[in-house]
Amino acid sequence: MVEKKVCKNGLRIVSQHMPNVRSVSFGIWVNVGSRYEKAHENGLTHFIEHMLFKGTAKRSAKKIAEDFDRIGAQTNAFTAKDQTCYFSVALDHHIRETIEILADMFFHSTFDEGEMEKEKQVILEEIAMSEDTPDDDVDERLWAEMFPNQPLGAPILGTADTLASFSRDKVQNFMREHYTADQIVISVAGNLDDGLVAFIAELFNQFANDKQRKEITFDKPVFHAGHTVKKTQIEQAHLAIGYPGLAIDSEHLISHMVMNNIFGDSMSSRLFQKIREEKALAYTVYSYYSAYADAGAFMIYGGTSTASLKLMEETIFDVIEDFKEHGVTQEELTSAKSQIESNLLLGLETSYDFMTRNAKNEILHGYDRSVEESLKELDHVNVASIQQQIDTVFNNKYARSLIISE
Repeated sequence: MVEKKVCKNGLRIVSQHMPNVRSVSFGIWVNVGSRYEKAHENGLTHFIEHMLFKGTAKRSAKKIAEDFDRIGAQTNAFTAKDQTCYFSVALDHHIRETIEILADMFFHSTFDEGEMEKEKQVILEEIAMSEDTPDDDVDERLWAEMFPNQPLGAPILGTADTLASFSRDKVQNFMREHYTADQIVISVAGNLDDGLVAFIAELFNQFANDKQRKEITFDKPVFHAGHTVKKTQIEQAHLAIGYPGLAIDSEHLISHMVMNNIFGDSMSSRLFQKIREEKALAYTVYSYYSAYADAGAFMIYGGTSTASLKLMEETIFDVIEDFKEHGVTQEELTSAKSQIESNLLLGLETSYDFMTRNAKNEILHGYDRSVEESLKELDHVNVASIQQQIDTVFNNKYARSLIISE
């Protein structure tokens, strides 16, 4: 059972006791991501995520790493377009020390200017690595084409120019604005000891004040059917195609998910069978989707030789046209539902899985949305609702991103 505690400062703590495991997973989820940044701040959320590991008033960056390693805690963080998460998985008898270290990082990071300059170089290498990973690069370029000059289309890592402009004052001002108690969910799951939630509440009662973040309203993202081509020294051609998708609170999202599975997100999917198995045009080809509060995207990726690029792209659109014309079969629908049910249930076997699910439920829905509720929604998906999604997605103009050899 998931329990929820709302602290006086607005901080929310969701917890789930799992007596049959030895681990505890702990996450600090902050309701801020790259889409909350102004153009000159692009990459700042991700930079802050890095800097929280770079030293506090009582721990150096090395000491933070040593303290986590000494107790075997597996600790990391990530930045997305709409949230940031700092998390750790530890043995139950080490979890209090693990949480204390994370709280120290969260409240007492010093943002030493020397460490900041070093970390900028690290992130420049991360950007370069992303640009050298074609499927990542083509996806990022696709987002920039789908939502040009809009926060949703901006790169999470930022750019060399924006990174160079980040100062200690800019970091701290951004944190004061966005890292407020009311915008934070703490999620903990695993073999919890008595009093752990109270311990967390006391430890995270260190906010400078109880102010709430000013309400942020985004301009509704406007999809743009743009096309971009990058020529570089590369063996294969990499193609990404994007259509407007659904917002995360759409009542049709579950049908969208099933449609994606049938179209290109499984080995038996239309796309995989036609492109790889029948025509041998690519090793990797798939479809995927992303959903945010007010917009989403449905995307297709394929990598192939330059010589096969034209035929692969033509075949992708042939598959789309056939999908639009003939829809899905009951057999495909039944198979897709089984796959999604398996993915959902098999994705809830560790304390980390439950920690993540519980946090997302609180952030997105404000309550513990049960697995049974999700499965009930899945059960209601039918051939007609899939056809509606096919008509909605593929009757739009599309954006296209291509990376090819010079």
